[in-house]
Amino acid sequence: MSDEALRQPLPPPHGLALRQAAVAGALLEYWDTGGPGPAVVLLHPGTGSHAVWGYQVPALAASGFRVIAYSRRGHRGSPATADPGCAATDLAALLDHLGVARAHLLGCAAGAIVAFDFALSFPARVARLVLACTHMGLEDADYAALSAGLRPEGFARMPGSFRELGPAYRFANPAGAAAWLALEHAALMGPRLEQRRLNRLDRAALGRLAAPVLLVGGDADLWAPPPAFRLFQRAIPGSALVILAECGHAAQWEQPVAFNAAVLGFLGQA
Repeated sequence: MSDEALRQPLPPPHGLALRQAAVAGALLEYWDTGGPGPAVVLLHPGTGSHAVWGYQVPALAASGFRVIAYSRRGHRGSPATADPGCAATDLAALLDHLGVARAHLLGCAAGAIVAFDFALSFPARVARLVLACTHMGLEDADYAALSAGLRPEGFARMPGSFRELGPAYRFANPAGAAAWLALEHAALMGPRLEQRRLNRLDRAALGRLAAPVLLVGGDADLWAPPPAFRLFQRAIPGSALVILAECGHAAQWEQPVAFNAAVLGFLGQA
């Protein structure tokens, strides 16, 4: 690892048109590169929105993929609703709106949990699954206790950049950290919504995932350190695992070159 790897230039605006899809009593804002290639849907972290994928859009589009990203309810461009709804069924409705029968899913953090839930209920609609920088939302009592124990009282009140970005990135790239924080500050349109799940998410559910899975973690992730990802890999038959060095909870932003290479290598196996 070199400091240069942590100092990637900030991505330029992608310039894609923002549109809204009506789904189950909500409006979801999204963008779509279009094109005939296989669809890849990007599912953002809880601290993000459809705007956090600046490093991924050019890499995926240049490799021939149709790239789609959207904001979940209550996130940038997608108004909150009195009924928070279900994130997985919202995604199914968005795919229907876009005429996408089957897609690759790339989810980071909370977005990976949505992808996990969706893949359990709609396996025929998922080609390949990338689950990155996530504690997976597992409901097993022993795992939940271990996961919660990583974050002491007061953790939630710490600055988002401390909770999400690794110290190596914050030290080496303060401009990148500031840009990430600006996206985080613009991500929510009010209180965070807790959307419903379709499934109980536990170790047994990981074992039921039918699509090929790539797990991507960071070795400095305060939410899900490498042993958690090794637990996930043991639970998901045939899954692949990449742990990025000197990386926190936002691998797609902190180390986009390594992250994109891992994702493209995996999706290219389809």
